[in-house]
Amino acid sequence: MSGHSHYATIKRQKEVKDAARGNMFSKLAKAISIAAKTGGGPDPNSNFKLRVAIDKARGFNMPKDNIERAISHASGGTLDEVTYEGFGPSGVAIIVEVATDNRNRTGQEIKNIFERAGGSLAGPGAVSFNFEAKGQLVVKKEGDAEAQMLKLIDAGAEDMEDTEDGIEVHVPSEKLSQVSKDLTEGGFTVTSTELVQKPKNYVTVADPSHANKVISFLDALNEQEDVQKVFANLDIPDEILAKLS
Repeated sequence: MSGHSHYATIKRQKEVKDAARGNMFSKLAKAISIAAKTGGGPDPNSNFKLRVAIDKARGFNMPKDNIERAISHASGGTLDEVTYEGFGPSGVAIIVEVATDNRNRTGQEIKNIFERAGGSLAGPGAVSFNFEAKGQLVVKKEGDAEAQMLKLIDAGAEDMEDTEDGIEVHVPSEKLSQVSKDLTEGGFTVTSTELVQKPKNYVTVADPSHANKVISFLDALNEQEDVQKVFANLDIPDEILAKLS
């Protein structure tokens, strides 16, 4: 949507800043451990969820030793994967994925973050019906963007969006690693790969104070130590986003 930024784009920009401050490795290590535990074992060749987690870690320059240590922790670890659904300020739909060794503690902390922002947790399925599981790649814009997009369609892209930090491409989840490999071999620069929950429709927040409140709430969720991923059907006009503090 021209002139608008979805939360996926806003979140990527924040991740780059977090990585620069060294705040990403702990979350990336947890993601690798939980993927090794729940996705089919410690071999990334047979566990595509783990392969995607490792690819993302490498994208943030996580050292090989850290990656291997995170995989080894999966065999003796007590991390559980939990998903929460709810509604934030302005009625924005939220999915929160966490990796925790204490469900009760984490659940209460997530509930508190929602309630402090005027939001509320909801039961399973209350929000997720409005999202669909997808593989997401961001491809660097180089040369003729229209020509790039035509090639991306040929490579298996289901849909694309021209964003500030690249061309956002969505593919079937199970094809993410293969499409990323094919694009790289085809001369594209893939800057990130991730398994996501993609909104089917969006809530546009055009009031600066309301938009700021939603972003602050989403930042608080992301900063909770057990939170791995936050998905929201938030859409903010670019001119409003530029005014936010």
